[in-house]
Amino acid sequence: MSTLSNDHTEKGVPRRNFLAGTVTLAGASLISIPTAARAAQPPSPAAGNAAEAKNLVLVGTNDLQARSTYQPVIEFNPIAQRWIFYGGEHLGHTVNPLTGDDEPNGTSVVDVTDPKRPTYMAHIPGPGGPTSSAQMVRIANGSDLPKGDPKKVYLLRACGGSDPQQNAHEIWDVTDPGKPEKVTTIVSGLTDTHKSWWEAETGIAYLVSGVPGWRVTRMTQVYDLSDPTHPRFVRNFGLDGQQPGSTGPVPTEVHGMISVPSVNRVYFGYGTADNGYMQIIDRQKLLTGGADPTPANLDFPQVSLHKMSSLNGDHTTFPVLGMTAPEFTAWPDGGKRDIVAITGEEEGNQATAGHPQMLWFADITDETTPQIVSNYHVDERSGGFASRGGRFGSHATNENMTSIYYRKVVFVSYFVAGVRAVDMRDPYSPKEAGYYIPAITDNTTPSCITVNGQQQCKRAIQTNNVEVDDRGYVYIVDRAGTGLHVLRPTGDLANIVGL
Repeated sequence: MSTLSNDHTEKGVPRRNFLAGTVTLAGASLISIPTAARAAQPPSPAAGNAAEAKNLVLVGTNDLQARSTYQPVIEFNPIAQRWIFYGGEHLGHTVNPLTGDDEPNGTSVVDVTDPKRPTYMAHIPGPGGPTSSAQMVRIANGSDLPKGDPKKVYLLRACGGSDPQQNAHEIWDVTDPGKPEKVTTIVSGLTDTHKSWWEAETGIAYLVSGVPGWRVTRMTQVYDLSDPTHPRFVRNFGLDGQQPGSTGPVPTEVHGMISVPSVNRVYFGYGTADNGYMQIIDRQKLLTGGADPTPANLDFPQVSLHKMSSLNGDHTTFPVLGMTAPEFTAWPDGGKRDIVAITGEEEGNQATAGHPQMLWFADITDETTPQIVSNYHVDERSGGFASRGGRFGSHATNENMTSIYYRKVVFVSYFVAGVRAVDMRDPYSPKEAGYYIPAITDNTTPSCITVNGQQQCKRAIQTNNVEVDDRGYVYIVDRAGTGLHVLRPTGDLANIVGL
């Protein structure tokens, strides 16, 4: 039986690979703690509003300076000997209380070693003002990278702004969480950036970029970041029809990907809210095949391309490999299944646009012919969610493959319906195992719709993304500026995962 604790001795499968391991807390270390660093001091809940929960309880909060937040990543910093939360932020700007300066949105750095008291350590502003963003963030320890400095911790982030030079991918040194230092700009002058992936064990990075001349604003650039101080370009990649000089219909642009080097696969998701694709790629062929974006070279590494309904996107493709379907164990293969959890992104406020987005489970045991075998969604009628304000529908799953949850539970962010814990031990019959919907606060930004020419606005929770750490804590962040909530499983959910 495992237990949640404030140390990091919980054994789990590290993010981005399937090799079990732990690290050992060696005591206090020298890190910079800003004088004005703030522990968790949650804003006052709005009048008449309260959190809603089942089998998930609140451990701690931080307001994240009321910045609209996208991607959370939580990693143990072996140099500082601290658990650190990194939060990528949407377009915007506000005053940083640590400096007193009005700073464009970028990246939050928060010490969550004690999850009851998350402490804001530093804000890394975006690349330019008055507004910018750095939605995506990934972390790699120098000791894991083939050519990294073993005494360093590196941060990869995707930046955006109104100036093309602000659309860039950057690397930062976050060895000292209180004093981030820029290392280099990998590439800039792009039309867009978004949800990238970084293999810490190899250094290969898949950067979602908009390269001028391509027919979409989001495609993939592959870089070798095994030495983060000297990025090496490998190739550009996308679907045939997206490359410069191609003609005919333009396929849906990429949203993100997850790589699993141990099985030589990269799982790409194209589209967010409609016309989605899941693409399974032979990683080695991608890295060593012809780099010129000809139709033949773009098709060469493809194992399969699964088209979603025109009504649904493919925002996240989270591979859950080596599962056992309990009802199929009598057959010769013992019910062994490889699964990908797929989410689309809901885009319209109060169900005024688009179509219902949800969590889908695809059986990819035969990779050449993936099949959707089940889904999970929140019934709108169970909470009157469409009328609460903001978006109602799925967005993203967790991506850390810690063995605490892997093959057992997947978490999905659901905007106004908070975060949902889904029991996927039987991937053909997933079941809800818990949820948490935070209370709105004075920081929660109103979400608006237009009715008969008049704007109508409501303040509503907008749980944008979710992640878990190797201790078993669950982290959710809010698109509407409500901040960070750290959760832990209880009841049946805790029993499922052995906590």
